[in-house]
Amino acid sequence: MQFALASRNGQIGRYSSVEELRAAYDFTDLQSFLDIYYEGAAALRTEEDFFDLTWAYLERAAADGVRRAEIFFDPQTHTERGISLETVMNGIGAALDRSTELGISTGLILCFLRHLGAIEALATLEQALPYRKRLLGVGLDSSERGLPPELFEATYDLARQEGLRLVAHAGEEGPPAYIWQALDVLGVERIDHGVSAIEDPALVDRLAADQIALTMCPLSNLKLHVVSDLADHPLGRLLDAGVRVTVNSDDPAYFGGYLGANYDAVGRALGLAPSALIQLARNSLQASFLPEADPIFAEFEQGVAALELVE
Repeated sequence: MQFALASRNGQIGRYSSVEELRAAYDFTDLQSFLDIYYEGAAALRTEEDFFDLTWAYLERAAADGVRRAEIFFDPQTHTERGISLETVMNGIGAALDRSTELGISTGLILCFLRHLGAIEALATLEQALPYRKRLLGVGLDSSERGLPPELFEATYDLARQEGLRLVAHAGEEGPPAYIWQALDVLGVERIDHGVSAIEDPALVDRLAADQIALTMCPLSNLKLHVVSDLADHPLGRLLDAGVRVTVNSDDPAYFGGYLGANYDAVGRALGLAPSALIQLARNSLQASFLPEADPIFAEFEQGVAALELVE
């Protein structure tokens, strides 16, 4: 899709084919991915572009059986290059407004780019408040090293005052201390990634006791060398410890796997039993920001019961 959008907008990139671009997806760490990611984002210029990209994702997610998608987006990636927030919000929003046609309910989480700093994050949130009704929550992403969550306390305080749900990337490349900060300084309700939590037994106990979800992305972690082998991924150990671990896709076009592929890969690598895979899916629902009365919860348990009857 990147080539189609770039061609539509008369842009010429440094890659001459899809194959050449995919060959560049040999990432060494998070930053090497971000360099390619930000370059690719330049293909997005108009509301139609943002609609088409969002709709293409929703169609692919629906093909994997996704029923609930809480989608991250980085407005600063686009406003920093002169694209208005209105263009971004209208394009993405128009696609999300139609997501029920695909059987998917959606929520939109506005993320702040760590590397642009706390002042810019707060300004971005203030700029986005006129679109408050479109937003489910806020998050924190981009390069983690040397950028602890505590830097963004004021931004999260404002988001909380506005009634937004709070999540943050922590412990992907950062230490367990970043996860503690996200919980205790920012007051987040979910931790995105959280891989390094396994290094701190007290933190694992805290996550399990408070049922704080870790939205883990196995194929992303492998591609970015957060783990060298999926067999070493801590997801299974954290699940056994009672942590509310979930399986998710993270920039799936770059990391070679949408949601179904992540379930399949981590399930095979860790030898997870069907009951463990079901629990991971249940965790995802419980960790979502859907109200417990939403029909999807009952539908899920009915589906599980039917599977058990077949077994």
